[in-house]
Amino acid sequence: MKQRIFLILTAALLSLVSCSSSDNDNDEPVVPTELSITSVKVGADGNNPNGDGSGVVNFTITATNADYFRALINNEALDITGNTFSYTFTQGGTNDYEILVAAYNSAGNTSITYPITVYVETELNLIWQDEFDTNGSPNASNWGYNIGTGDNGWGNNESQYYTDRLDNAIVEDGVLKLVAKKEDFQGAEYTSARLITSGKFEFTYGRVDVRAKLPAGGGVWPAIWMLGANFGTVGWPACGEIDMMEYVGNNPGQISSALHTPSSSGATINHHVTSISNETTEFHLYSAVWTEDSITFMLDDVEYYTYNPSVKNDDTWPFYNNQFLILNIAMGGNLGGTIDPNFDVSTMEVDYVRVYQ
Repeated sequence: MKQRIFLILTAALLSLVSCSSSDNDNDEPVVPTELSITSVKVGADGNNPNGDGSGVVNFTITATNADYFRALINNEALDITGNTFSYTFTQGGTNDYEILVAAYNSAGNTSITYPITVYVETELNLIWQDEFDTNGSPNASNWGYNIGTGDNGWGNNESQYYTDRLDNAIVEDGVLKLVAKKEDFQGAEYTSARLITSGKFEFTYGRVDVRAKLPAGGGVWPAIWMLGANFGTVGWPACGEIDMMEYVGNNPGQISSALHTPSSSGATINHHVTSISNETTEFHLYSAVWTEDSITFMLDDVEYYTYNPSVKNDDTWPFYNNQFLILNIAMGGNLGGTIDPNFDVSTMEVDYVRVYQ
C-alpha cells in the first residue's frame, strides 16, 4: 500500500529569515552550504530494509555555517535542537515520503528534499478463525451451506449441484476438503459444496487470510470470496461482492481478483489477474485487506491489486456494510468454461481461514 507524499515547505518556514543579498561584504556571513541529511531506520537489516515496523527513524543533519535547522515531515514543521532528531512514522504499511530540511543562519537559509521509505507494522487482532482441526463435518457454528443449483438465483450457468454431504465437504487431517466430483445427482452431472458464514459470522473491514491448495482439472472454478450480508434485501450487485481469489482450471498458472458493484458487475472492469505457480500442488496464502477507503488483494503477502475509486457512492462503493465469507468449487459456467470429459474428482484443501481487525 505505497503512497507518495510530496511535501513543500510553507512560506512561514522559509520566510523567518531572509537570504542575504548578493552584494554583501566579504566579512558578512553567507547562507549555509553543503546541507545534507542521513537517516538510520530502527531495526533495519537485509531482511527489513525499511525498518522493523516501529516507524522510528533517527536523522542527522549537517551543513557549513548553519546556526540551526528545521524539518517538514508529513506537513509537520519541526524545530531541531542540535543537528540530530528522531521521528516516528505512523501510517501503516510501506510508504514513501519526501522530507524537507532547511539550514539557517543570520544571512538566510538553504533547503533540500530527502526521500525515504519506511515500514510501519499495523497491529491486527484476530477476531474470527477456523483452523479445521476437528475431523468430520465443517463446524456448524461457523459454516452453513448453499444447496442446489443455479436455479436458486445465485448461479452462473454452472453444472454442479451443491450439497451438504460429507462426500463434498469434510474436515480431515487438519484441512477442510471441498470435493467436486462427476456423478449423477438430482438431475446434475456433478456435485460440489459451497460453504457460507451468512448469519453466523459477518463483518465490516479487516484483513482476511485463507491458506489453500486449489483443485485441478478442466472446468473447475474454485473461489474464495465475500458477499454483502444485505444481499437478501438489496440484491446483487447492490450488496457488493469481493472476489478474493478465483481460479479456472482451464487457465492454470494464474488467479484473479475482482470487485462487483452496481457500476461494475458481470464482466467487471475492477478486475486483475496475477501469475501463480504450483497452485494445485502447494498451499498458498490468499488475502484481502478491506478498509474504509480501499480493498487490496495479496498472494503470499505480496500485493497485486488495489481497488480505490476516486468517487465513492453506492454505485462504486457498496462496501460499507457487513459481508460474509464463501468457499466453493463450481463446475463449468460462465468463467469455468468447458469441463474436461475425462474429469472425475478434484479437491480444494483449506488449511485455515482467519479474519483480523
